[in-house]
Amino acid sequence: MKGLNRLHINRYYRQMLMWKTKRLKNSQVLAVLSFIVGICCGLAAVILKNIVSYTYNLITSWSFVTADRGNFLFLMYPMIGIAITVLIVRYVIKDDLSHGVSKVMFAISRKGGKIAPHNCWSSMLTSSITVAFGGSVGLEAPIVYTGSAIASNISRFFRLNSHLTTLLIGCGAAGAIAGAFKAPIAGILFAFEVLMLDLSMVSVLPMLISAITAAMIAYFFLGPDAQFSYSVTTPFELAKIPSFIILGVVSAIISLYYFRVNGFVTKMFRKLNAVWKIIVGGILLGTMVYIFPPLFGEGYAGLNELLKNDISSLLTNSFFFEMKDNLYLVILISLAIVLIKAFATTITCASGGVGGVFAPSLFIGGFVGFFVARLINVLGIGVSVEESNFVLVGMASVMAGIMYAPMTSIFLIAEITGGYALFAPLMISTTICYLVVRSVNRYSIYAQPLAKHGDLMTHNKDKTAIHFMDKSKILETNFYKLNEDDTLRDIVRAVENSSRSFFPVVDKDNNFKGVIVLDDVRGVLFHSEFYDKLKVKSFMRYSEYFIADINDSMEKIVKKFKGVDRYTIIILDKGKFVGCMSRANVFLAYQNFIHNNSDE
Repeated sequence: MKGLNRLHINRYYRQMLMWKTKRLKNSQVLAVLSFIVGICCGLAAVILKNIVSYTYNLITSWSFVTADRGNFLFLMYPMIGIAITVLIVRYVIKDDLSHGVSKVMFAISRKGGKIAPHNCWSSMLTSSITVAFGGSVGLEAPIVYTGSAIASNISRFFRLNSHLTTLLIGCGAAGAIAGAFKAPIAGILFAFEVLMLDLSMVSVLPMLISAITAAMIAYFFLGPDAQFSYSVTTPFELAKIPSFIILGVVSAIISLYYFRVNGFVTKMFRKLNAVWKIIVGGILLGTMVYIFPPLFGEGYAGLNELLKNDISSLLTNSFFFEMKDNLYLVILISLAIVLIKAFATTITCASGGVGGVFAPSLFIGGFVGFFVARLINVLGIGVSVEESNFVLVGMASVMAGIMYAPMTSIFLIAEITGGYALFAPLMISTTICYLVVRSVNRYSIYAQPLAKHGDLMTHNKDKTAIHFMDKSKILETNFYKLNEDDTLRDIVRAVENSSRSFFPVVDKDNNFKGVIVLDDVRGVLFHSEFYDKLKVKSFMRYSEYFIADINDSMEKIVKKFKGVDRYTIIILDKGKFVGCMSRANVFLAYQNFIHNNSDE
């Protein structure tokens, strides 16, 4: 009976696919599926935020020592969260969940958009445990990974091609950010800037549907309040431009500092085994959180306190509470939090925790903005500035410097604050920070590991087209092969039985030795007296410039064609002749890809 039901399901599934192919255009399919993805992403954001909130409230209700210096349990919470996360990842999920956004980019670049089904829930589960127990990372990257995985598997279910799958993954990413912050424009820009998808009307519309749907779902379940509640009361003044320029420069310095810390800590933790990573990471992170409570978890509560100019609440349960009225000490504490947060975030990830750098970049930026504004006001440098405005602008600046997403940063802050009163200073500081950091580091924190291994796709359509070419469809294998011990007579026979202008030469084990080019033997082809005297070796050519391995990337193979006389590349597999790729066939495959994936 079960087998019969399965047959019925398979039949209905095939009928549904046939109906979709015959009756619906790709744009209609994307519109419907992007709406479904938006619902899923909005629900994922709501569920993840609630899980973290409930878990945090549960573990903090166990506190039995509450004093100005904090709760001693906070020394242990991060290690417990990381340990639980590592155990789940290793023995239940059995896959690497770190660097969620980078994994999405890798899936787009190298896997045709295929993301494992378990990623629809695994990142949510593990990141919620990491963050709820004090891991100093964000939930946005896991939500993006989750939304992208949902989109990828929906695409696989409906048998969409790689181009449509990539667009739907972009819808998942846009919906994830929109649901997390109730900021649909920022979600769409995130997909274009961070995932590096092409901007066109065909790609914008489904992402817009997904982002708005996810934001509405978040509104329905979480209410109208944004992640940060703030109303701009002090208008922008031209006299404050130098202060925002200073903020942009300082944000760039801190962003570069984060890159260096990330590289250093990651390198150090690679030398440790899994157990020592948990122990060392847990101890270091617990100590940091105990001394500086704002480092616990995402840190959004601390940012909200900064926006309210409530420094006393920010220092509650810390060693520095009694010094909250010391202006200079508060400045030093804010700088210390900025510098240590970079270590706390990287240590959380390097020791086995699951989370992203989205929230940490906002957190660091907010404290950088406060540090700069308070320093300007205390020292009396120029015009007095509104510290809460600098907190917001700093958030956008550092986010742009770390993630290389200036437009996403600007519109995110504009959307979550409900207005564009800070648009000019946002553009000034964010642009300065982005340009300075980009001039030093070519790739963002997400793209850096992919670029290092040559796995990064960009807006460059040529590179994308070359990457997705199917080698098996370009490779030509119907060649008349010669043996290295053959004579001119065998060459004549090959010319008679083939339309090719060259012939591969191999030994008895099919190991490639060289090629015979027709032009090289044309002068002796009709001299029968030489048929048994001249050997193939006398005419054989061999050059590394014309040879590639079957396992080489298409990018590497195509580079072999750079040269006026390179029309054909010999393809080998561990030294054995496999076939050839011609420049004409590669160009035809390129044209077909561009045509099939055209947005027009």
